[in-house]
Amino acid sequence: MVHFSGIIEKWRNGIHLFIHIQVICDADLIFINIIARWPGSVHDARILRESALFRAFESPRKPLNGVFLGDRGYMLRDWLMTPILHPATQRERNYNFAHSSTRTTVERSIGVAKRRWHCLRTGLRLEPAKACQVITVCLMLHNRATRLRLDPPDSDDEEEEDDDTDEEDEGEHPDHEIDPRERARRNAGHAVRQRLMNEYF
Repeated sequence: MVHFSGIIEKWRNGIHLFIHIQVICDADLIFINIIARWPGSVHDARILRESALFRAFESPRKPLNGVFLGDRGYMLRDWLMTPILHPATQRERNYNFAHSSTRTTVERSIGVAKRRWHCLRTGLRLEPAKACQVITVCLMLHNRATRLRLDPPDSDDEEEEDDDTDEEDEGEHPDHEIDPRERARRNAGHAVRQRLMNEYF
């Protein structure tokens, strides 16, 4: 399983311009997909929708088997599992707990990367385009260090990431005014999520 999240970085001259970074990591804290180019005001789901990864997984022949985990700011798909907005049964609560517990992996990976590269914590005094390049390279170097099993620097004040959002799961919106193809994809996601709950929770 892999996970979605975001990192926010600062710009210079006392003006805080936010860059929204969307990452996917695996269970070994390796970043396997990085999108670093969107301003902080852009919704998570739009960043995903505009990505090559989204187009690949929306195609009939998906590039790999398995599912991604994303917070409730993302759309539900048969390849992207999101939390249940209002869990009503113990099975749904168990699913949400497992989903949240597993998704903390991406928070840990971001925390480790920030410990390795102090500039990811303090902000970058660079133009936004150059800052995005530096962030991407830092995350690539984090991957290399992780594969070499290098310990990250110790830090007493390590920040914890919170990638959850107050926005509703796109899959929970009412059916009216939804494109029929979008409704079909959302329904396929509901079916996969229900099957996972039935089999494992």
